[in-house]
Amino acid sequence: MNPQLMFLMLLLLPCVVLSSQDSELIPPRWDVYDNGKIYDITHRITAATPTGISQTGIGEDYLRLHDSMRNGSDYNFSIIKLPAHSGTHVDAPGHFYENYYEAGFDVDSLDLRVLNGPALLVDVPRDTNITAEVMKSLNIPKGVRRVLFRTLNTDRRLMWEKRFDTSYVGFTKDGAQWLKDNTDIKLVGTDYLSVAAYDHLVSAHRVFLKNREIILVEGLKLKDIEAGIYDVHCLPLRLYGAEGCPIRCVLIK
Repeated sequence: MNPQLMFLMLLLLPCVVLSSQDSELIPPRWDVYDNGKIYDITHRITAATPTGISQTGIGEDYLRLHDSMRNGSDYNFSIIKLPAHSGTHVDAPGHFYENYYEAGFDVDSLDLRVLNGPALLVDVPRDTNITAEVMKSLNIPKGVRRVLFRTLNTDRRLMWEKRFDTSYVGFTKDGAQWLKDNTDIKLVGTDYLSVAAYDHLVSAHRVFLKNREIILVEGLKLKDIEAGIYDVHCLPLRLYGAEGCPIRCVLIK
């Protein structure tokens, strides 16, 4: 075969394969990439995504077409409307401190050096909130700056329920204080909508956020991932003035 013709066929082959795949029109969706090298630990946003202000999820109107090709437009153009603390999301200091909110300590002010780097995924005893005693028992070494806490919430699949469940597991005030006083942790990640147990909702959040050094990432998807050390990468939108924001987080082995 003519070498030039062979080269041309090789160039065209990917296009032919893609055209065949496009005819099926099935979008790819992954949670795990390259046999466990990358884990997407972000919950997909849908109408049923839970939020702390609703028992029915964020609702169908979170995403709507403002301009639609079906209705004669040259393009599709959507508008997004959803609570800032929906699904997998991040808290800024202004979430529980009015003076920080007024001063502008928003999502755009969060330190990406904290939100990205080596992280430890740990399993919490399943019969308790994260108290000072539990924190001590986890034996998290000094120098560890990012910890993702997997709890009973993952086993109960609470983030897959659109109803807000107040029986979730979280930090108590003394657990938050122990972490702050005895570890070097600056990123706290948990597997439900709040890092703080419902009965400690305000007090534990205020302990964490008081010095503006600890960043809280809530609603992580930690099912079926081995405990251990990973690189975590979390990137919120640069929402000026927002005290919270949905976030995309991945673990890389």
